[in-house]
Amino acid sequence: MSRRLGVRLNTVSWHVKSKARLRELMADAIIAGVSLDGLPTDWRERATVLSGRCRAALLARRDGARLVAGTFTAEPATLRVAEALLRALLDGGLPVRAAGWACWTVVSFVLGLAQEQQGSPGPMADVVGSALSPEKHPSLTPALPYLVDGAFETRFAFGLDLILDSAARLGSGGTDGE
Repeated sequence: MSRRLGVRLNTVSWHVKSKARLRELMADAIIAGVSLDGLPTDWRERATVLSGRCRAALLARRDGARLVAGTFTAEPATLRVAEALLRALLDGGLPVRAAGWACWTVVSFVLGLAQEQQGSPGPMADVVGSALSPEKHPSLTPALPYLVDGAFETRFAFGLDLILDSAARLGSGGTDGE
């Protein structure tokens, strides 16, 4: 990377100090690609669009999701996006604690699915299917086509809907959340 930037590795090391710090800065640079422009006013639509933009930013970089998932950083871009997602959840009427936990749930889901998509070796049905037997795995065997189908867009929409449906119930007073 230092060669691409036209600097020596020692120069990068002098400024960054550690590999962990370099990862933090790289993760924040990936998240900096998430635009907050033109977000919908409806809280749920805003959370959905923002989550989709985060996923797109992760997928735009090779191993982007793995890099971001492997860091915990309080850098400007990361805080800006987290603030926007948390604001959407709070605008949905969620109590602060529930909004915080829902925010972590959305972030974990987006990171996890993006990591799976980036790490997917292709058709996984053959690999997993050959290890299953209906006798030992009576639940996994019939569900296999849905566990390894590679329909990441559909699974993303489904999972995010599950999370936001639950959040909406909390926001409408369905559960205390505090």
